[in-house]
Amino acid sequence: MDLKAKLREVPHKPGVYLMKDRLGSIIYVGKARDLRKRMSSYFMASKKTRADLKTRALIDTIADFEFHEVRNETEALLLEGKLIKDYRPRYNIQFRDDKRFLLVKVKLSDPWPRFQMTRMKKDDGSRYFGPFAHSGALKTTLEWLNRRLGLRTCRPRVPGETEYKHCHADVIRNCSAPCVDRISKEEYLEKVEEACRILEGKGRREIFDELETEMQKAAGKLNFERAALLRDVVENLRKTLSPTRQFTRGRGVPTTVKPLEDLADLGEALGLEGPPKVMECFDISNVSSNHIVASMVRFTEGRPDNQNYRRYRIRTVEGQDDFASMAEVVRRRYSRILLENAGAVPEADESQEDVIEIQRRLAKEGRARIVLPDLVIVDGGKGQLSSAFKELKRIGLHDLPVIGLAKQHEEIFRPGRSEPLLIPHDRGALKLLQRIRDEAHRFANGYNELLYRRRMKESLLDDCPAISPKKKQLLLSKFGSVARIRKATAEELSAIPGISEKGAEAILEWLG
Repeated sequence: MDLKAKLREVPHKPGVYLMKDRLGSIIYVGKARDLRKRMSSYFMASKKTRADLKTRALIDTIADFEFHEVRNETEALLLEGKLIKDYRPRYNIQFRDDKRFLLVKVKLSDPWPRFQMTRMKKDDGSRYFGPFAHSGALKTTLEWLNRRLGLRTCRPRVPGETEYKHCHADVIRNCSAPCVDRISKEEYLEKVEEACRILEGKGRREIFDELETEMQKAAGKLNFERAALLRDVVENLRKTLSPTRQFTRGRGVPTTVKPLEDLADLGEALGLEGPPKVMECFDISNVSSNHIVASMVRFTEGRPDNQNYRRYRIRTVEGQDDFASMAEVVRRRYSRILLENAGAVPEADESQEDVIEIQRRLAKEGRARIVLPDLVIVDGGKGQLSSAFKELKRIGLHDLPVIGLAKQHEEIFRPGRSEPLLIPHDRGALKLLQRIRDEAHRFANGYNELLYRRRMKESLLDDCPAISPKKKQLLLSKFGSVARIRKATAEELSAIPGISEKGAEAILEWLG
């Protein structure tokens, strides 16, 4: 591919770019104020000469790229973070963890609502604003907003006289003191609504004009400290209230990916009856023989269907055996589907339809609790595919389309065929398979890391002199984690068989 010719199509505008290797995998995500200028620098000889080893390796690996134009630098930062979390490119370091951009939330149903910062959006009835790319500017803006409108910042859901006695916010005029009825509920809620309008960016120009007028007056009176403070407030407000789109997983992201076209291409490449609208992909992740897990991710209409992701701990396999682990998880997944849907087919024993025909009919009639996928994908080659296919045959799903995707050369293996299918790397069919395979890999590794961190915490109990292995198991079964054991009382711990009250006190003292 002539990358320099392709660069001429890149605009001089802010955006995010994705570098790809020869297999089409995304290896680096970056942002730029000027896309063409930034991306052109990768293909300049002087850039490679001055670059460190990591950057040189990246430049040597680039075989293709795509870009997404956005409205401003803040949007570029938000989109960059989202795409790095989605694709986990190997040459990116920042944003690879699960840390998210800050949001602001307020629960308007509370008696005296207050604004809080959070990184997680929940379905809890709260109103959310953001995400905000500049955390420092957001914190300063929220402090200014609370002071300006006299909004409370204390933690209690319903503050009263007790909280007022230990609070000085009213004295220094930072709070309207709703806890002691210094302001009526109607007036306070009006101030909360005004804060909401400001966080939405409404009336932004009037606020800036007002603050800049105050700043000029302070400077005119030689009150430079006040003028500098107002200048910082304006600067932080501009960063916080800069118009941005929300880039959420699977929605709202400008992209060159065309799911429906890729689905049609994949159906044609595999010789299926039509596009595989529902696909499920399995991946095995093991760090040691004690940390073996599996993931199953589902794509619907070519996009991630996060609510139907599943993760598994391998139960029946000893040691590291990817083939046996794949067999177990495929068996558990599709046996569960048949079991869940069994109640909808009381006449199944007398039916002349095979298992797949029954499941398809249930889905068409809207009676299937879980819809059977149109295509099953296993991460791996012939061995993983063979293990998965044997389990599908065993439960009557021998005609369910299943393939294995081997990562090294992106070879596609199919049951009963010795030679792999090779799809050109520029076709949407292969890119779609790569996306679902990489998502399954990310989800499995994330679960493995979660369990590993949890086991590290549980190991604290191993060194406690008052706990035998049996007592440790009983404690973790009862309370679920070391953190919950720490919060328990000696009386609650001593309710466990074999743990005396004295022993419970020793455990709590050990855990600190």
